[in-house]
Amino acid sequence: MIQIIAGKKGSGKTKRLIDMTNETAKTSSSSVVFLDKDNSYMFDVDRAVRFVNVNDYHVCNADMFVGFLGGMLASNYDVGVIFIDAFIKLTHTALADAKNIIDTLAELSEKNRVKFVLSVSEDPAALPEFMKDYVI
Repeated sequence: MIQIIAGKKGSGKTKRLIDMTNETAKTSSSSVVFLDKDNSYMFDVDRAVRFVNVNDYHVCNADMFVGFLGGMLASNYDVGVIFIDAFIKLTHTALADAKNIIDTLAELSEKNRVKFVLSVSEDPAALPEFMKDYVI
């Protein structure tokens, strides 16, 4: 399953994502992961959540990002939810070109029984069609 929190910069996407992360950490029997572009929200996320600064791993394009996720899932079968802040910045891709990444996330989600929750800095009405069904 994929869910997208979309909105313009300053609309509260990250706060909503962090709130969802912390709520999930309280009730989930599986591992919860939070991916971000830096450490600025590290102390806002519950300590039971695995916080990962993706830039610490030198991920610099969409293929590397997908490989990073695949490696994470391959090494820990207990991951149940991955929250991804600043999705477009982490994938280093334009929003209109993200279809392959979204399709791959859907495939990883089904195969590994993991849920992905993404924050995307864009007005929900302006999202590409392939993303609109995932908006929450």
